[in-house]
Amino acid sequence: MDQNQICGLKDGDPSVFNSVYRCYHAQIYSFIHHKTQSDFIATEVVQLTFIKFWEHRTVLCEDVPLNVQLFGIARQVMISELRKEATRSRYNTESAQQPFSDSLIKMIESKDMLKHFENEIDSLPRIRKMVFNLSRKQGLSHKEIAEILSISPKTVENHIGKVLSRLRQYMYTIFL
Repeated sequence: MDQNQICGLKDGDPSVFNSVYRCYHAQIYSFIHHKTQSDFIATEVVQLTFIKFWEHRTVLCEDVPLNVQLFGIARQVMISELRKEATRSRYNTESAQQPFSDSLIKMIESKDMLKHFENEIDSLPRIRKMVFNLSRKQGLSHKEIAEILSISPKTVENHIGKVLSRLRQYMYTIFL
């Protein structure tokens, strides 16, 4: 179902977007609220997440589950909003509240998913890492990668599948 939804989103189908919004709105809100303990930030992050999601719908990855991509965007938006709040609270000395401390921001940044993904990818066997980087960073097709590395396109597909499976497993351990 995710792949059909991603195709619909890439085509700009608002009904698919509305369906995704209804399905994941409460989950993302709960996730952000749990991390920040703030209704205001959770509400802002959810809205900004779906705006960013719609704006970047054409670059969604069909091989990665929709919820993983959405929660990744939500996490990025949350970190950005926490930084803004920290800056506001530093310059707003009249405010009696300081909703977020620098240590909270640093803690969340230290768990930044991108950094962990890069570490996961770096720990892969050399050939698998090379195949994945040629595919995802260089944008080469399976056939082009197979020619460069003198392996079959099916082997390229298997390597990429194993990397994506490993990254999915890692994502599920973070969010669950």
